[in-house]
Amino acid sequence: MVGLCVGRPTCPWRLTIKGLHSRTPKPSYRLLLAAVLSFVLMFVDHRTSYLEKPRYVASYLVAPVHYVAHLPTAMMQWGKEQSKSRSQLISENASMERQLLVLQQRVQKLAVLEAENARLRQLLNSAAELNTKVLTAQIIGIDPDPSRQEVVVNKGANDKVRVGQAVLDAKGLLGQVVEAGASFSRVLLVTDSSHALSVQINRNGVRAILAGTGQVDKLRLMYVPTTADVEVGDLLVSTGLDQRYPQGYPVGKIVSLHVEPGDAFMTVEAAPTAEIDKVSHVLLVASEEGEE
Repeated sequence: MVGLCVGRPTCPWRLTIKGLHSRTPKPSYRLLLAAVLSFVLMFVDHRTSYLEKPRYVASYLVAPVHYVAHLPTAMMQWGKEQSKSRSQLISENASMERQLLVLQQRVQKLAVLEAENARLRQLLNSAAELNTKVLTAQIIGIDPDPSRQEVVVNKGANDKVRVGQAVLDAKGLLGQVVEAGASFSRVLLVTDSSHALSVQINRNGVRAILAGTGQVDKLRLMYVPTTADVEVGDLLVSTGLDQRYPQGYPVGKIVSLHVEPGDAFMTVEAAPTAEIDKVSHVLLVASEEGEE
């Protein structure tokens, strides 16, 4: 049949094949359309606030994705717990009972110190905020981008979480909330390269700016004069001057000092006190005024 179409431009077989090719969509046009639409949406989201409400609504749909992504880790942890032998559980229980006795003794000492501190503040006619409101949350995801130090927690606007709220673990400041969805929030860690906060050396009160480096175990003090009283091992605590973090919480500990001859500033590196890469549960701290 193909041989019959030689030299015949109006051959029905040739017209049929040409028609099939003409109906095939070109992938390049669809890719170009998707790219243009993506750039338009990114520009509108960056320059205006029109997409805040749709993003808030979309967070309800994204939340299950975070939970599903966290599910394998949770199941693995559950499997490990179920595989523990009876002797291990008995040993752990005995160890926890000993730790409980030690902690109870420490709590008694802290109660005495808090009562004494309250009396001193009353003598100085200064109001003391002894009870800070906190909200416990669980980390359910991390940012896959190596240039960003962010985590996702399972509390959001429905739990009265707000942007800028400080986040701590058991050992120090972890970061702050930068996005509060309906049922989850994104937390920018203190180690992120775009993050900085005001701190002071606990030993002598010297203030400085502590910045993230993008590495999970390293922070850096900015513009520290070579004449400053800074030592390896000094504890850095938040000053509260930035109106973002509460005052007096540990942030990092100085681990190295380096001075180049002729330089006006020294290179000071610190390690975060919070267990950035190990923590699974965090505390979201309310502002000093408190939240209703």
